Amino acid sequence: MSGARPLAAAALSGVLLFFSFPKFGHAAVAWLALLPLLAALVGRRGRGAGCLGYVAGVVSALGLLYWTAIVVAQFGGLSIVLATGAMVLLCLALGLFLAFFGAMLGLWVRAFGHSGVLGAPMAWVAMELLRRRVPYSFPWCLLGYSQSDALPVVQVAALAGVYGVSFLIVLVPSIAVFAVFEQRARRRWLAVALGVTLAACALVYGVARLRVPIASFGSVRVGLIQASIPQDEKWQAIYVWRNMERHVALSREAARDGAKLLIWPESSVPFYFDSAPPIAKTLRQLTRETGAYLLFGNDDRADEGEEQVWVGAKLLAPDGQLVLRYHKIQLVPFGEYVPLESMFGLLGVKKLVEQAGSYIPGTDAGVGPAGRAQVGVSICYEAIFPDLARQFTVNGANLLANITNDGWYGRTSAPYQHFAMARLRAVENGRSFVRAANTGISALVDPRGRLLAKTELFERRALVGDVPLTDEATFYARHGDLFAWTCLIGSGLLSIAAIWRQRRAPAVDWA
Repeated sequence: MSGARPLAAAALSGVLLFFSFPKFGHAAVAWLALLPLLAALVGRRGRGAGCLGYVAGVVSALGLLYWTAIVVAQFGGLSIVLATGAMVLLCLALGLFLAFFGAMLGLWVRAFGHSGVLGAPMAWVAMELLRRRVPYSFPWCLLGYSQSDALPVVQVAALAGVYGVSFLIVLVPSIAVFAVFEQRARRRWLAVALGVTLAACALVYGVARLRVPIASFGSVRVGLIQASIPQDEKWQAIYVWRNMERHVALSREAARDGAKLLIWPESSVPFYFDSAPPIAKTLRQLTRETGAYLLFGNDDRADEGEEQVWVGAKLLAPDGQLVLRYHKIQLVPFGEYVPLESMFGLLGVKKLVEQAGSYIPGTDAGVGPAGRAQVGVSICYEAIFPDLARQFTVNGANLLANITNDGWYGRTSAPYQHFAMARLRAVENGRSFVRAANTGISALVDPRGRLLAKTELFERRALVGDVPLTDEATFYARHGDLFAWTCLIGSGLLSIAAIWRQRRAPAVDWA
């Protein structure tokens, strides 16, 4: 490729990455999305290769995160022009990760020729792991999440997490590009055979895992309460008791249908439980009357006079006793804290949620008892962090719950993207996953990621169903991000080898 064609190819990959995710895309597109970029990267080097990756990264981010401008404009106090500017800055920052991917692959191609493109799956996983591990991490829409509906494909997440799914997706176009550039038939077919074998093994494993019965020791009947409270009414004092009554009425409906664990969304109780006796009395009375456990979103504040607030969740037993108090560990950028606050403050960017005091993160991935279920609860954005969900499993959770308020996002792509990501936590940990969202999507998911039931957006409903309980740990639950760290270390070693090779002998110009 020459002239403007490499940049056009990189931009095309960015567009295809966007169309790999809901609500506008399809999972099948992901398998082709990187073909143009990888083809352009073969023969590029240094800043040129990094630039191609950056173009693809920025274009895909603009498509996947357009909704952030709408949220910031509506709830963050900015004009649509400034909100769009803030969204563009976020996308420019996220593009740096694909620039890193492009530069690394360009280095390998320069040193090893077009064979270097075969390292693309490893480099991609290394890049995704860094997206999670750097400060202000934002692992939104990692490539593997595009396959959340392709259940045989995502079963590999039980071994390697979402990163393993991403590896498979990048493997296909990398081998295709290598085969196009490789002139020696034996090497070309050997690479194709190896790639087909790896993909087939993953698919066979996935199909087999879906056919094996879940080794459950029982089940729990869960009632997910989706009251569909409009975002502009959620914290207004005049609507508080009406909103509470809606949750209570839906909870009684779920209890009549046999639910033994009632789950309300994030921030469903907009009072401090400890200092609001009427609220506490109402909730305790509900658990006593229904004989059910109640998990609900409710913040906590430090002692009077201290401006410290935790985003929280609480679990009440049927006798009204508080058996779990959880504080959110992974806070939402701009929603609950402002990254680089002094700089963004000059631009007029503020927190989307106004509270007395600053939110501070929790530290303990605690688990609460609900009969035979041991519940690990994540709040909103926390569900996109695989290592955090795993920590609940390590701490004894046999049921993963997520409470969220996606009302901020309206009918944009964000609620669909958020649910697709959260759903993979079930597969990774081999645990049923239940999700209560204020405006949707609420869902019941079994330990293989199969969707048992779900709501639509802005549907007012009590969703009731049985989910199996299991305590068998997956490889991922036992060993965490071992595969991803191996890819990162391997990428580092390969980069060192590439630099060493270039110093020993002049590189071939593949352009």
